[in-house]
Amino acid sequence: MSADRPRVLVARLDSFGDVLVTGPAVRAVAAGASHVTMLCGPQGAPAADLLPGIDRVRVWAAPWVTETARPLDDAVLDEFRAIVAEERIDEAVVLTSFHQSPLPLAMLLRLAGVPRVSGASVDHPGSLLDVRLRPGEDLPEDLPEPERALRIAEAAGFALPDGDDARLAVRLDAAAPPEVVALERYVVVHPGASVPARSWPPTHHRELVAAYRALGLPVVVTGSPGERALTASVAAGGGAGPDDAAVLDLGGRTTPAELAAVLAGAEVVVVGNTGPAHLAAAVGARIVSLFSPVVPAVKWAPYAEHVELLGDQGAACRLSRARECPVPGHPCLSSVTPDDVLAAHERLVHRALRMNTLPQRTRAADGE
Repeated sequence: MSADRPRVLVARLDSFGDVLVTGPAVRAVAAGASHVTMLCGPQGAPAADLLPGIDRVRVWAAPWVTETARPLDDAVLDEFRAIVAEERIDEAVVLTSFHQSPLPLAMLLRLAGVPRVSGASVDHPGSLLDVRLRPGEDLPEDLPEPERALRIAEAAGFALPDGDDARLAVRLDAAAPPEVVALERYVVVHPGASVPARSWPPTHHRELVAAYRALGLPVVVTGSPGERALTASVAAGGGAGPDDAAVLDLGGRTTPAELAAVLAGAEVVVVGNTGPAHLAAAVGARIVSLFSPVVPAVKWAPYAEHVELLGDQGAACRLSRARECPVPGHPCLSSVTPDDVLAAHERLVHRALRMNTLPQRTRAADGE
């Protein structure tokens, strides 16, 4: 331990967006630690690379994380113990969502010799946790995920420094692709989502791109390498429009840092409940959130000031956590029309104009 400031491991083992929402908690730990190691799974590690306050990111695929599907054996345990030993960890803060348990990881941390472990657990932790928060008591059910993570860090003894607004944030240290930088203004449409139940129909995305192009507003379509076919299909639906109303397909062509720059420069970002929605929130973008109620919006909607939430939050699939929509026709999102998105876009722009927070190029385009 360096001058009474511990070396702390902060753990969040699941996806890209899950790691992004831990940002305020990570900064709180960083304010009181001599060194912060972020332990992530393979999906979340690229997000950790963007978070301020982290000294080193270590990647470890936990066997109990669904997407990992690896056996729990001696090799896996040895790999984990080696990480803890190499990082010289004094204590750990285990960050989990409301439906996850910190206890499997807490057990491994104890076996690896970590003397102090904090986390939130419904189940009695025995000797596995030194600091235990009780969901529903210490952590109200309606807490947004960034606030939940921050409360766990605070219970462990770490507080945000003065002047930190507790919002999501990432480092903006990369440039957008040149063809995006050259645009005077643009909207981002991100059609992908991790599971079908959270996806707005591709036909709606294509119609939206065509509507934007007809209005003379360039569109940048973004997506991961695995979504190239989807982004190409959506971008191809641009239809007729002014020659300067370009439709750029960036599917699979940006790093997370470059995507952050693209989102930061957009007039509006149209996105579902997926990791890039949290990245858009972290760069201060104005967001039209196409949000399926299979998980609660109060917890998982973009944690940002300028958000228009679309989607029937009282639909029959509400809180089902379904991966495939259980209701024929996927009405919670299919009922949202491209015109609904355009109207939400206008509300965001008008609000930003009143607050004088739009980029200068957008103000000029709108005649301000």
